[in-house]
Amino acid sequence: MPKQEFRIGPATGEGVRLDVHLSRVVPEITRSQFQHFVDKGKVTVDGSLRKSSYKLRAGERVEIDVEIPPPEPTGPENIPLTILFSDAHIIIVDKPSGMVVHPGTGNRTGTLVNALMHHFPEVVGLGEEERSGIVHRLDADTSGVMVVARSPRAFDELKRQFKDREVKKVYLALVGKPMHKPEGTLDWPIGRHVTDGHLISIKTRKPRVAITDYRVRRHYGAFDLLEIHPHTGRTHQIRVHLATAGHAVAGDRRYGEGKSRTKFPRLFLHAHVLGFRHPETGEWLEFRSPLPSELEQVLQKLDAAARPAGV
Repeated sequence: MPKQEFRIGPATGEGVRLDVHLSRVVPEITRSQFQHFVDKGKVTVDGSLRKSSYKLRAGERVEIDVEIPPPEPTGPENIPLTILFSDAHIIIVDKPSGMVVHPGTGNRTGTLVNALMHHFPEVVGLGEEERSGIVHRLDADTSGVMVVARSPRAFDELKRQFKDREVKKVYLALVGKPMHKPEGTLDWPIGRHVTDGHLISIKTRKPRVAITDYRVRRHYGAFDLLEIHPHTGRTHQIRVHLATAGHAVAGDRRYGEGKSRTKFPRLFLHAHVLGFRHPETGEWLEFRSPLPSELEQVLQKLDAAARPAGV
């Protein structure tokens, strides 16, 4: 089996013990097992043998010559879902923050796909392996409206609409610094960070076009509530564009900085509106997900704090 390689980045392993980091990126193998592999010379850092206690540095390359067991197959789980609409072809889901969309490394259970397999068994086998019915994604920390395919025809047609940018997407985001202009466009190409593959950045060797329109909906003192219209659907696009512009999304623990990074209960990013043509009838449909109560409470507190005393 070829060696597995991991690159250490500022937010993904720097300052962490070698055995601890490996058990995080390869959860199928325990920390004690990795300690054994390190002692046996099965792990190198920039080509050199290190102890399990070695503290990793940004930019280092970790290689492991270990047989990684295949992941456990995913299965249906009786997880409650908020369904906004469904028919024989589509399912409209209001995804909560904290729910991963599909199984992957470290997330084999509790995902949206696990729940869909239980409530809508017909989605199994639609599309890519372990992504039953999924035609687009939201970050785990992002809440809001999603469409899921329920038939082969719907899957193919919805994938085409997303690919051809025919889908209407509107997000709401709170940023921890007022915007310079009431509306505008952010169009930096983005891709995997040059040294940290876990991050998306404008500093990348493989830039891909990314375009994000925004409009300020309301000012809350030092914060702005934005309405966002992404033209493209790159991974972490909205979060990276706003952070690069110096206006990171409130509660963004990956791309944010300062107090607005940690003082909020969750990432303040919500998929508010999703519009597309029905894959069978061609009728234009729009679905809306109201702002979750925990985000509404954030706005109420900011609004109260911004009011003059006695008002």
